[in-house]
Amino acid sequence: MARSGRTKTIDMAFEKDLIRLSLDKIFPLYAVQNETKETVKYRQVVASVKEVGLVEPLVVAPDKSDPDKYMLLDGHVRLSILTDLGEVDVLCQVSTDDEAFTYNKRISRLATIQEHKMILKALERGVPEKRLARALNVNVRSLQDKTRLLDGICAEAAELLKDKQVALTGFQVLKKMKPMRQIEAAELMVTMNKFTVNYARSLLAATSASELKDPQKPKAVKGVSRQQLESMERESANLERELRLVEDTYGRDHLDLVLARGYVSKLISNARITRYLEMYHPEFLPEFEKITETEALAS
Repeated sequence: MARSGRTKTIDMAFEKDLIRLSLDKIFPLYAVQNETKETVKYRQVVASVKEVGLVEPLVVAPDKSDPDKYMLLDGHVRLSILTDLGEVDVLCQVSTDDEAFTYNKRISRLATIQEHKMILKALERGVPEKRLARALNVNVRSLQDKTRLLDGICAEAAELLKDKQVALTGFQVLKKMKPMRQIEAAELMVTMNKFTVNYARSLLAATSASELKDPQKPKAVKGVSRQQLESMERESANLERELRLVEDTYGRDHLDLVLARGYVSKLISNARITRYLEMYHPEFLPEFEKITETEALAS
């Protein structure tokens, strides 16, 4: 039997060209709270936008019910800042997928790796180091450290931590491990939702010499005995085994949560449903709003 000569086409996730949209045509999925505007991260984004402009475009999708409107998928904080600054339009990337919950809104553009990428883009555009450091409220030395953030970090570990708030020192700790151990450590950090330097150091302490880039160099861990290190190594191994067990169902469970969150988001975006909840079930509405809001700061 002869095979069909037709080739399979691949749908593009985004339109090829950026478009400039008026801010009043862009409709966010949620409002940026005043508490968010008081955070250090928010003020850093404000300073960056004022100093070097918008590095990354907003991501939008056309509204099927009104071709003149666009739904904001990513960039709620940036849109809020542009509005407060009195801007009237902005460059946007148009998504071909109109389902907002399929876009990963949890990614924070000010996560450590995302900030690193923002800095590299700004430098590529010719922004002077001193000007960029001033916009981010850091000294030039710290800025240079941020540009070298992923030197020595394997791509798989970087992908796992791309939307996490990991301190620069935490990445320096990971760099002491070999690639496979970096991936294991990153998986453990994500599973435990712990991204502190101390947790990274505890993972380093629980790493065998054969998994270190410099096995001859002793791991100096203050206040930890040899017995405690051995116990940490055993606990780390057990946790890794448990991680493998939950991996089989994680994808399906995660998808269910994303779909449920998207459904709730669509419900409370309906004015009639919102009014009904306010009248008859006022205790539900704040909880539904919490579900739809991002936990991490989305710029």
